[in-house]
Amino acid sequence: MKAIVQAGLFIFFILAGVLTHAQDSIQPFKWNVSSKKISANQYQLIFSTTGNKGWDLYAPDQLLSEVPTTELQLSDSSIMVTNGYADSGYFKKTHSPLFDTVVKTYEGPATWKKTITFPGVIPGHLQGTLLYTYGRGEEFYPSTALSFNVSLEGGVNTTAQIKVPTIDLKNPVNNCGDDDTADKSLFSIFLLGFIGGLIALITPCVFPLIPLTVSFFTKKSGTRKKGIQNALLYGLSIFIIYALLSVPFHLLSSVNPEILNNISTNVWLNLTFFVVFIFFALSFFGLYEIGLPSGLASKIDSRAGMSNFWGIFFMALTLAIVSFSCTGPILGSLLAGVLTSDNGATQLTFGMSGFGLGLALPFALFALFPNWLQSLPKSGGWLNSVKVVLGFLELALAIKFLSNADLVKQWHLLEREVFIALWILIGIAIVLYLLGIIRFGHDSKPRFSKTRVFFIALFGLFTLYLVPGVTNTKWARLTLISGFPPPYGYSIYQHPVNYETGVEPLHNQYAKALQMAREQNKPVLIDFTGWACVNCRRMEENVWTNEEVKELMKNDFIVVSLYVDERQQLPASEQFVYNTKSGTEKPIITVGDKWATFQSENFNAVSQPQYAIISADEVALTKTKAYTPSAGQFRDWLKCGLDAYKKSKK
Repeated sequence: MKAIVQAGLFIFFILAGVLTHAQDSIQPFKWNVSSKKISANQYQLIFSTTGNKGWDLYAPDQLLSEVPTTELQLSDSSIMVTNGYADSGYFKKTHSPLFDTVVKTYEGPATWKKTITFPGVIPGHLQGTLLYTYGRGEEFYPSTALSFNVSLEGGVNTTAQIKVPTIDLKNPVNNCGDDDTADKSLFSIFLLGFIGGLIALITPCVFPLIPLTVSFFTKKSGTRKKGIQNALLYGLSIFIIYALLSVPFHLLSSVNPEILNNISTNVWLNLTFFVVFIFFALSFFGLYEIGLPSGLASKIDSRAGMSNFWGIFFMALTLAIVSFSCTGPILGSLLAGVLTSDNGATQLTFGMSGFGLGLALPFALFALFPNWLQSLPKSGGWLNSVKVVLGFLELALAIKFLSNADLVKQWHLLEREVFIALWILIGIAIVLYLLGIIRFGHDSKPRFSKTRVFFIALFGLFTLYLVPGVTNTKWARLTLISGFPPPYGYSIYQHPVNYETGVEPLHNQYAKALQMAREQNKPVLIDFTGWACVNCRRMEENVWTNEEVKELMKNDFIVVSLYVDERQQLPASEQFVYNTKSGTEKPIITVGDKWATFQSENFNAVSQPQYAIISADEVALTKTKAYTPSAGQFRDWLKCGLDAYKKSKK
């Protein structure tokens, strides 16, 4: 049992940041939040607590080391908040050795009142967060979050409807479309992870360990049979370790099925990925080494001397730790790519398992066939070249994450042509590096082997392929990377020639789409999409532009695009807390919250793109359709939807 606990140490360390979010739900103080109407558009929010024996609650309106003791965050930024709180209760003023100043704290019951003013319609309920501070002695806990949903006297309750009973995907008018809404790409995700594991093998952190580890098992195990057995156990341990890293994400997705999608489209998380991948790239360039704490590595390594299974397991754990500087960026790329789709936790498990298998398989194979070790190339400068090229590729991925944030916020920092130009510069840098024109301090003189020449040609041709992408010509379509750059309309050119305007969907106007469908006697084609959705852009650029598809969508449907990652906040009067079909409460704050919940509740999926055809009275005419790169298949589905609409009118 003790060995199992120790084995979990490394996994806990990696995932501690993911799991600490659970602490937010622990409230050291019990609060009651109410409101009082003062005038037609003015209310008082009242926060009361009975206190917590042994703990000091810091009074509001104090600034301690430039950190405010309280902060009120409301879901609608247009609401005006008065300065200061009206507070009451038993308090004391003492000199704090932590801040070297006099502080005001409550030891028992306390009540804080804050006045707010609404510029427009008063909502029936108001959602917000109170950040407060508490402590005792030298302990200090600022910005503890209290989320609240308080009713307002005389306010207007939203009439927004999420769950539509008439949308029944199990019994559509025509039985065409996808058989289910589950993601069917688990094998491709596993294969992608497997390839990532193989790439990790040829990094300087892992490759030299292959002959050393295999030789250790074959020579120190006494017999060849025992050596092979130990080497296979070693590979199995590597596989298990990486597979287990995905377990906490299943806990996250079980709380809210949309949480992984929300993570992937979160602006600040994408900006964080941008910074992290720059950090990884600079490490690959040799500016510094990334590693886990040496104390942890030493503690794990000390267990590797055990002669039983757990000793082998800890050897595998040591490999995972010491190779982190090379495998971390590759794992990060896999993590960021997988979290964008439905059933992301399961896909992550498949991806991590594939990575573990790709990393572990060579150790097992070389143990079975030790003579193969003679065919391995010797470690040398080529390993560093691989690492540097991976660093340039990390820069390209960093630009993609910055682009995701830019698209969601519509900042127009990275228009399509700017994005492609940066990728061209990175491609040129890779070619120049492989030619030996760009050199880093730790590089040796390059040897132009056939493999090196092949990659020079590969990256050179790809870079040349990108060049027309910065022009305003028909050659700028770049279908091979369709969906990765920003869409054609997100351009530095005022009139981009490749921007198709034949299909102009309504944006986030579902009610208007239903109204137009009634007036024009047409079905509604719902396009669940996202600003940062790669496959959505591929559909728009490669399938929607097909002449038959375009004519059908333009002439026979009312098309509405619902953006699940739209971060614009709803007016306070339209915000509410929705009870999902799984029994959990979900705050509907942004436009994206509304449409993501609408999709998951009615169409049983949270991935994009997803297409649905319904009638004006909200009856499912067909099953839904996910990403469909074949224009012919998508066309046939649209025709099936039209046939179902005609059938429903008889």
